Amino acid sequence: MTDFEAPIPFLDLRAQYAGLQPDLLAAVTAVFEQQQFILGPQVEALENELANWLDGPLVITCASGTDALHLALLALEIGSGDEVITTPFSFFATAGAIALAGACPVFVDIDPVTFNLDPAHIESAITSRTRALLPVHIFGLPADMDAIQSIAIRHNLMVIEDAAQAIGAKYQDRPVGTIGNIGCFSFYPTKNLGGAGDGGMLATRDEALARRLRLLRVHGSNQPYHHELLGLNSRLDVLQAAVLGVKLSHLSAWNQARRQIAQAYWDLMLAAGLDQRLQLPSVPSGSIPVWHQFVVRLPQRDAARDFLSARGIATQIYYPVPLHLQPALSHLGYQAGDFPHAERTCREVLALPIYPELTPAQQRQIVAALSDFFP
Repeated sequence: MTDFEAPIPFLDLRAQYAGLQPDLLAAVTAVFEQQQFILGPQVEALENELANWLDGPLVITCASGTDALHLALLALEIGSGDEVITTPFSFFATAGAIALAGACPVFVDIDPVTFNLDPAHIESAITSRTRALLPVHIFGLPADMDAIQSIAIRHNLMVIEDAAQAIGAKYQDRPVGTIGNIGCFSFYPTKNLGGAGDGGMLATRDEALARRLRLLRVHGSNQPYHHELLGLNSRLDVLQAAVLGVKLSHLSAWNQARRQIAQAYWDLMLAAGLDQRLQLPSVPSGSIPVWHQFVVRLPQRDAARDFLSARGIATQIYYPVPLHLQPALSHLGYQAGDFPHAERTCREVLALPIYPELTPAQQRQIVAALSDFFP
């Protein structure tokens, strides 16, 4: 690394905070002055703003993206004896929530180009116990929702969208997370819209489902000490709502900046001939991603990561182990080789830095280092 090449972090939340500090501190201070910390008008106001931002679904906030998945399954009464078809290439919560609800995760392989659930494999996995399909919009790229919805309709199945990484992404002009029966989102701090701790939300256009979700997040209760359902304690606190309310006004601009950075990566890598040495991300027609991650794929992934680290460039691996090979899910009986596309993808993917504050000079530094890696 030369003297003028400063280290590049994988994500720089301090840079984001620097631009928002006065507004964030004012919003948090207002919460402390009011001394209402759980639900209330501030959370309801955020839910209304998010609903408008997503073109009108009913929005129910909760304590985390993982809880959003769990609540969706509970609201649809999916549990013991039921099966839910999903992807083996995702964060653990996708399958973990299914198992915690008492249902059985059933995996099908992914599309090796988009890394999303491949609809071509779904119908062969459907049984009499299948209740729902749970696609993930991985890395902020929409899954093939028309194909998934068509299968769901043919087999009378529910669709739960894991949009934890994809707030603001669109599929055929429709916001992801609003296409299936329920969409689940995360406000984990590293997300495109991140809080100052855990947080999540659900979106649905079904009023009955929305009512169940609002009950389920507060122990199944709509008045103190009276409980209609067996629910969870999963509420978004007001401090998180205050932080998210400030950030939401910037989200469209941040997502657009990520798109511009992704395009710059493409342009720089094509100019350097890197498209001949590694697999660049691909965006299907009709999809507008939000680039939660910019992920390339190459057989020499681990060596490339070490090389970039030596140059001061931080990267991440999402995900090193597919879900069907996780020890916590070994009881499902899957073996290595069951889903070859997902398994190979886990061995080859490398996430490069992408966030609105990443500069063109930093991008050139990253691409130059990648070019130097190859002989």
